[in-house]
Amino acid sequence: PYYIDLNQNLYLEAALHNSDTNLLVFVDTCVASPDPKDFKTQAYEFIRSGCIKDPTYSSYYSPYSTAARFAFNAFSFINQYPSVYLQCELVVCRYNDYSSRCYQGCVSRIKRDTGS
Repeated sequence: PYYIDLNQNLYLEAALHNSDTNLLVFVDTCVASPDPKDFKTQAYEFIRSGCIKDPTYSSYYSPYSTAARFAFNAFSFINQYPSVYLQCELVVCRYNDYSSRCYQGCVSRIKRDTGS
């Protein structure tokens, strides 16, 4: 566990340990939960499909394409659970493959018209 006071910035880095330097790591989704086995019932989204959902979430420059750096303010769930668990989904793409998911950024789903 990592201990931090409420509202302090929590800095994270997700790194791919691989000898191929032509890869890129992209943070697609990060969700917090008080239950390490359930990230659906009582969850808080920081970023979903590359779209930032939490105003305290920030991404930071990394000198390595195989590492993604980001931060957000520490918080607790209302019922005062003793811990907050984080689950992130990362995407690995070829560096400079501009058609890949890593270069698309925020992807919001488009709702279809259910008219006649």
